[in-house]
Amino acid sequence: MSLSYSCNGHICENLLVMDSFVRFLKEREQEQLIKILSFLFYIFRHDDLKEMLDSNKDSLKLEAMKRIVAMIARGKNASDLFPAVVKNVACKNIEVKKLVYVYLVRYAEEQQDLALLSISTFQRGLKDPNQLIRASALRVLSSIRVTIIVPIMMLAIKEAASDMSPYVRKTAAHAIPKLHSLDPEQKDQLIEVIEKLLADKTTLVAGSVVMAFEEVCPDRIDLIHKNYRKLCNLLIDVEEWGQVVIINMLTRYARTQFLNPNVNVSITHMCEKKRKPYVMDPDHRLLLRNTKPLLQSRNAAVVMAVAQLYFHLAPKAEVGIIAKALGMFEPYLKSFYIRSTDPTQIKILKLEVLTNLANEANISTILREFQTYIKSMDKDFVAASIQAIGRCATNIGEVRDTCLNGLVQLLSNRDELVVAESVVVIKKLLQMQPEQHSDIIKHMAKLIDNIQVPMARASILWLIGEYCEHVPKIAPDVLRKMAKSFTNEEDIVKLQIINLAAKLYLTNSKQTKLLTQYVLNLAKYDQNYDIRDRARFIRQLIVPTDKSGALNKYAKKLFLALKPAPVLESPFKDRDHFQLGSLSHLLNAKAAGYQELPDWPESAPDPSVRNVEVKDSVCAERTVLTGPEGAGVLLLQTTRGSSNIASGSDESGSGSESEESREETESEEEEEDEEEEKKKRKKLDKTKAKKQAEESAERCAIHTIHQIRTIAPSGSIKMYELLHRITGEGLAVEYCFSRQPFSPDPNMVAVQIQFTNNTNSETKNLHIEDPRLQSGMRIREFAEIGLQPTGESVTVVMGIDFCDSTQAANFQLCTHTRKFFVSIQPPVGELMTPTFLTENNFKKEQGERTSAHSRFNTHSCPTDCSFSSKHLSFFSSYVVVTPPPPPSAPVYRFAGKTVSSGCLVLVTVTTKEGGGAQLTVNCEKMVIGTMLVKDILQALSQ
Repeated sequence: MSLSYSCNGHICENLLVMDSFVRFLKEREQEQLIKILSFLFYIFRHDDLKEMLDSNKDSLKLEAMKRIVAMIARGKNASDLFPAVVKNVACKNIEVKKLVYVYLVRYAEEQQDLALLSISTFQRGLKDPNQLIRASALRVLSSIRVTIIVPIMMLAIKEAASDMSPYVRKTAAHAIPKLHSLDPEQKDQLIEVIEKLLADKTTLVAGSVVMAFEEVCPDRIDLIHKNYRKLCNLLIDVEEWGQVVIINMLTRYARTQFLNPNVNVSITHMCEKKRKPYVMDPDHRLLLRNTKPLLQSRNAAVVMAVAQLYFHLAPKAEVGIIAKALGMFEPYLKSFYIRSTDPTQIKILKLEVLTNLANEANISTILREFQTYIKSMDKDFVAASIQAIGRCATNIGEVRDTCLNGLVQLLSNRDELVVAESVVVIKKLLQMQPEQHSDIIKHMAKLIDNIQVPMARASILWLIGEYCEHVPKIAPDVLRKMAKSFTNEEDIVKLQIINLAAKLYLTNSKQTKLLTQYVLNLAKYDQNYDIRDRARFIRQLIVPTDKSGALNKYAKKLFLALKPAPVLESPFKDRDHFQLGSLSHLLNAKAAGYQELPDWPESAPDPSVRNVEVKDSVCAERTVLTGPEGAGVLLLQTTRGSSNIASGSDESGSGSESEESREETESEEEEEDEEEEKKKRKKLDKTKAKKQAEESAERCAIHTIHQIRTIAPSGSIKMYELLHRITGEGLAVEYCFSRQPFSPDPNMVAVQIQFTNNTNSETKNLHIEDPRLQSGMRIREFAEIGLQPTGESVTVVMGIDFCDSTQAANFQLCTHTRKFFVSIQPPVGELMTPTFLTENNFKKEQGERTSAHSRFNTHSCPTDCSFSSKHLSFFSSYVVVTPPPPPSAPVYRFAGKTVSSGCLVLVTVTTKEGGGAQLTVNCEKMVIGTMLVKDILQALSQ
C-alpha cells in the first residue's frame, strides 16, 4: 500500500504513456507490439525501483531490494540500478544492508568504479557486530577485481581469518582464491592464512579452507601433516561439497605418505633380500575407517569421492565395500536397469556398465532388457542400445548369431534411425564371418531402396562391395540402381558408389565396365572436390593406360585386401592413468586444473610428522556460593584446556615456591629489617594456606565429577524395552545408556543391553545383522552369545555412533532360528558427556557462540521455577553435575560436549528475583541445541 501512495502520480503518468503507445501500434504486428511493451515496462519498472530506493522509508527500500534480487535470480539484468543500490550500502536497516551486499557481490566486478567509491563503507562493514554483514562486506570486497585494493583485501582476509564467527572465517577462505587469481604475488602471505585456517576446529571452515589450499598451494603437503587426523575426524560433519574436496585432497596426500597396501615391502638385511608382511599405517586406516560411513551419503558426488578413495588407497580385499554403494558388479546387475526418468547421459552410462558386465550366464537377460530399450522415444538412447547389442555380440561369440538375427529383424522397423543404426552394427558384425552370412548381405541389398539414412546406405554399399564375390548376381544390379540416383545422393553415399564400381570392375568387368565408366564420368564433374579427386584416382588405378600401367597390377591388392574385423570396445577403456571420478577421467583427456595422482612411495615417510601434541587434561576452577543457611555449592565449569590440573597445580606451586625463595633471599639480605620480614613471611603463609585449600577442594571436586561420570546403571538410569518377550517369542531385551565411555571407540555412545531367555530351550548365536543406519552412523557390535533356558540373563555393551543425531539406529537382532527388527533411539542428553571449563573460558566460549545459528534463548521458564536437586539430577544426563546449590544462586553454568564430534554445549540458567528464569543454550549444532532447550524447559516446568 505504501508503494501505491508514494508512487501513485508516477505510475499513472507511465500508464498514460503506455496507453498512447498501444493505440499507436494497434495496426502493427503483435510480436513487435509485445517487444515494445516489454521494453517500456522494463524502463518504467526500473524507474519505480529507483524511486523506492531513494525513499526515506526502510520498508520501501526493503521491498525494492527484494524485487531486484528476485530479478537477478531469474536471470534479468539489473546492472543499471547499481548507482541507486550502492547509495544504500550504508543503510542502518540490517535486512536492507544484507540484500544490498547480495546485489553488490553480483555486479561489483562489472561496475568497479562505482564500487570503489564505497570501499570505506565495506571496511566499516568488516567491523559490524553482525556476522552476516561482516561476511558480506568481505565477499563484496573480494569481488572487486582491481589490483589497487589488493592490500586492503589482504588485510581484510587476515582479520577475517581471526574472526570469532566461523561463518566469517569460512568467507575468508572463499576470498583467498579470488585474491590469488587477482595478484599471484600474494601467494606467500595467503599460504600463511591458509595454514592458520587449516588449524581451525570448526566443520564450517574445513571444506572451504581445503578448497583454498587446493587452488593456491596444492603441492604444500607439509601444511596437511599436523591437520591430517583432525580433518579425518571432522569429515563426517563437514557439509557435503566440503566432504568431496577434503576426500580428494586426502586421496592425493595418502598416496604420498603411505605404502601401497597391495604390495609387500622389500627390505635388505645383512645382504639378504627378504619379504616383510605389509602392516598398514594407523593413519592410513583412520582415513579408510572415517570415510566408509560416507558411502551412505545422499549426495552422489560424496559417494563417488569415497569410492575413488577406496579404489586408489584400500587393500584389494576391502575395495568390495564400494560395490553396493555404486551399484556395480554382477551381483548388482539389476541396479543398472534403465528407468524412463533417467537422463540420456545416465542411460548411456548404465548401458556401458551392463555391456561390460555381460557374460555367458547373464547375456540372455541383458539382451531381453536391451530389446525393450529399442522401443524408447529417446533416439540417442536407442542408437546406443543397438551399439550395445553389437558389443555384446562381439565379446560373446555364443550369442553372435542371435544378435545378428535380432538386428536383421530391426531392419523392417518403421523408424529410420533404428534401421540405420542396425545396418551400421550389422556391417561390423558381418566382417567377422562374412562367408557364413551371405543371406544377410542379400537381404540388406534388397532394402537399399527403402533405407534413406545416408550412413546406412553407405554401409550397405560398402558391405556389397567388400563381399561382392559372395553375392555375384546381386552386386551389379545394386550398382545399376545407384548409378541412376548418383547425382541425388549424399557425398558419403557417392564415395561408396565409386568404391563399389571400382571393386566390381576388378572382379566382374564384363558386366560392370560400362557402368563403372558412367559413374566415374558423373563423379568427374561433381561439385565436391573429394569426389572428383577420388574419381580421377580410381580411373588411373583401375583403367590401364600407358602412364598408369605400373599401378594397375596393384589395384586388386589395394581394393580387395582383407581388412581386419573391427573391435567394438568401451569408450571408457584405458583410463587408468587418470584419477577415478575426475573430469579428466570422464573426458579421457587432461583437463585444466587436473592434478596427477602421485605414485606410491617406495619407502614409508616419517609418520611422526602427523603427531600433534594433545593435551587431554583439564583445568578446573571452583566458585563457592553461600546460601542463606550457609550451605556451600561447588560449580565446576570445565574445558579441554591447554594445561592439566597436575601441571597447573605444579606451576602454581612452583610459582609460589619461587616467590617464597625470592622473599627469603630478600629477607636474608635485609636481616636488619625484621619487622618487614615477619610481614612477608606471614603473607606468604597465608598464600600457601589458600593455595593448599584450593587444591584440596579442587581434588575433591574432580573426584566427585569422576564418580558421577563413571556411575553404573542404577534406578536413576532409565531402562528401555528393545524387544518384548511375547514379540520375541520368549526372548526379552532391554537396554539403557550406561553413561560410561565406550573404551573401543570414544566417539560412540555406550549402550548396555540385557538379554533374558524366558523359553524352555537354549537360545544360540545371538548377534546383530543388517544395520540400517542413517548417513554416517556406525555400530560396534558385541560378540555372538548364547542363553541357557528358563530365565538366564546376559548383559553386553555395544557402541553406537549416532553422529550427534537423535535418529534411530535400526538393525536386526538374530538368533539361530529367528530375526527381529529393532531400533534404538537416543534422548538428546545421551548424546553428550560432561566436560570442564573455567569460568573465564566458559564466558569466552559462550561469546564465540553467540551467532544466530548457535544461540538459543527463551524467557518462557515458569515463574515459580526454582533450581532444585531434581533439576540437577535431570542435568546429569547432559552436562557436568554439581552438588545441590542454594535456592538463591542467581546463575548456573553447565558445560558438556557431544560424544561423536566433540561439539561444545553450554547451558546457562539465570534465575530472576521475581521468579522464573532465563535459559540460554549455546551449541553450533542447531538440532542438538533446539532439542536440548525443549527438554530443559520441560524439566524446569515440572
